[in-house]
Amino acid sequence: MSVSHAQDPSATTNSSALTDQRIVVLDFGSQYAQLIARRVREQNVYCQILRHDLSAARIAELAPKGIILSGGPSSVYQDGAPQCDPELFKLGIPVLGICYGMQLACKALGGQVDSTTTREYGHAKCEIVSGEGLFEDLPGEIDVWMSHGDQVSSITESFSALAKTSTCPYAAIVHNDLPVYGMQFHPEVTHTPLGGKVLANFVRGICKCEPNWHLSDFAELTIEQIRKQVGDRRVICGLSGGVDSSVVAALLYKAIGSQLTCILIDNGLLRKNEQSLVIDEFSNHFKTDLHVVNAEDRFLASLAGITEPQEKRRRIGHDFIECFKAEAEQIENAHFLAQGTLYPDVIESGADPDGPAATIKLHHNVGGLPEELGFELIEPLRDLFKDEVRRLGLELGLPEKLVWRHPFPGPGLAVRCLGEVTRDKLVVLRAADAIVIEEIEAAGLYRDTSQTFAVLLPVQSVGVMGDARTYDNAIAIRSVNTDDFMTADWSRLPYDLLARMSTRIINEVQGVNRVCYDISSKPPATIEWE
Repeated sequence: MSVSHAQDPSATTNSSALTDQRIVVLDFGSQYAQLIARRVREQNVYCQILRHDLSAARIAELAPKGIILSGGPSSVYQDGAPQCDPELFKLGIPVLGICYGMQLACKALGGQVDSTTTREYGHAKCEIVSGEGLFEDLPGEIDVWMSHGDQVSSITESFSALAKTSTCPYAAIVHNDLPVYGMQFHPEVTHTPLGGKVLANFVRGICKCEPNWHLSDFAELTIEQIRKQVGDRRVICGLSGGVDSSVVAALLYKAIGSQLTCILIDNGLLRKNEQSLVIDEFSNHFKTDLHVVNAEDRFLASLAGITEPQEKRRRIGHDFIECFKAEAEQIENAHFLAQGTLYPDVIESGADPDGPAATIKLHHNVGGLPEELGFELIEPLRDLFKDEVRRLGLELGLPEKLVWRHPFPGPGLAVRCLGEVTRDKLVVLRAADAIVIEEIEAAGLYRDTSQTFAVLLPVQSVGVMGDARTYDNAIAIRSVNTDDFMTADWSRLPYDLLARMSTRIINEVQGVNRVCYDISSKPPATIEWE
């Protein structure tokens, strides 16, 4: 079963019916396509992601107020590189090309794109040549995030430069006769601090969009759609105790009430006291049918001897499906399976095999669902980012403690226990992770960080404890700050807090004699280690 993140407009949701104004993003395989849409939604303007190869005529039928061409991993001059219909530049609808999208627009309209000898990856200073349009009310120089090996090397007289960097003379351009704009940098990422203002200038200024789309409308519409789709049949929802599955359950409960059955698969890879916390939370906040499956032995047996991260995920996903299916078969009239898949899961999984996006890692909740599973899939959050899901949870009346819980990966502690996963290693990791969370909560910094956890490294090192030589495990502490989980920076935790975490872990967790702190950002690293 494959799932595509770029919509075919013939199958779009009724979200667009809530507003007569929208921006469409044509996706050329960018890891940030949905992040662009998210930035547009921050302007309270509805945004829809579409396949890059739609005809200009079909796009015109949707009557968007503006079109954004995303970035992508290809080179525009390579054979087979994804293209758009060149007629869309003649629709009279404002077009903004970002990175690959800019190069595509320039190439289609007579410009030249080449591979550069000086590639730009990371922060750059961008000098604004013209402070109108895209750069209205911005300073003469802004910090931007570059990620490209190709760039526009020459433009025709039809274009004018709007901005430049020391190595990129056409960091931003505009067509002199058509409403076509381009930016070589990425305004959608948090590493471009004023990027939101640049996009707002395009959406609100150039495209003249009114702010008339809200997340509460999304909730209302989604509940209505679930009711229509489900009818009088039963929906099964996989619960983990995390934010995503909780919000899905809340949506479903509001939509269909007693037709919802929740299943918790305890795979032995949960955090400390996770099962009891889940049971308690959903007994208090939901009056639903909750089934708990204790499957620790099965999962650990399947993971024995396995060290390759993707194979771990595949096995966990397979066993999860088998356990889930066996339990679901006991539930009468079960027809639908609901999952808390978010858009970062979809795009990092490269979930569309025919699409241009690259696979970064597998997620068992978006990949490996066999057709013989026998359920129709419901993924009401698959177009949302984590921060939007949290806001939606509050809209639905979920308690803040649950809504603001740090994310936990579907494969659980298996992707934080590097190398082979064993019961003994999990005991060590679970205890260390609990200490990390206890200390960051005690310091009042839990809400100030986006995700904080411990990782058990597949190395041992020499230490001295009680005048005796030890050769024990190393724990890495990972803490990041992010708005969208597509990009993230490491948290600058106080040294005293890190010291307390380290001291407690080494003193209280048997088998650990060294603690490290991960100071890498995403990109180039990912948030999880596997």
